Amino acid sequence: MNRPKRRTPYPVRRTDNRGSSYEGLQENVRRLKTPAIEVWRNKYPGREYIINIDMPEFTCLCPKTGLPDFAKIIIRYAPDRWCLELKSLKYYELFYRNLGVFHEHVVNRFLDDIVRAVKPRWAEVSGEFNARGGIRTTVRAEYGKRVTGNG
Repeated sequence: MNRPKRRTPYPVRRTDNRGSSYEGLQENVRRLKTPAIEVWRNKYPGREYIINIDMPEFTCLCPKTGLPDFAKIIIRYAPDRWCLELKSLKYYELFYRNLGVFHEHVVNRFLDDIVRAVKPRWAEVSGEFNARGGIRTTVRAEYGKRVTGNG
């Protein structure tokens, strides 16, 4: 059966306006060797509560231009047996300073690494990236079932 070609009101391209492709720029984002995120034992594992961590000075680089991107990274999680150790989290954050990475990949990689380290009941990572060319990006990724914070 021949289906008609789907038409869009505008051309869809996976390139920038100079014709170069974005494909392949982030192939290794899941295999990057990041600094370890350390944890410490939660003394209240039977209580549901939420920890908020704001990182207002996050920087990375645009993978296309090499120009800096600035963001506020917000981590919210409900710990189970472990809590995030903040000094190691700061070193983890600094790893991205000279890395060319898309905003969406920053947030998802942060979430993957936090979940791997702390094994929370629930976690959410948001990235509020500063405006670039009149466009502001906010990316949010979530893991697990959201808790109320009431124990």
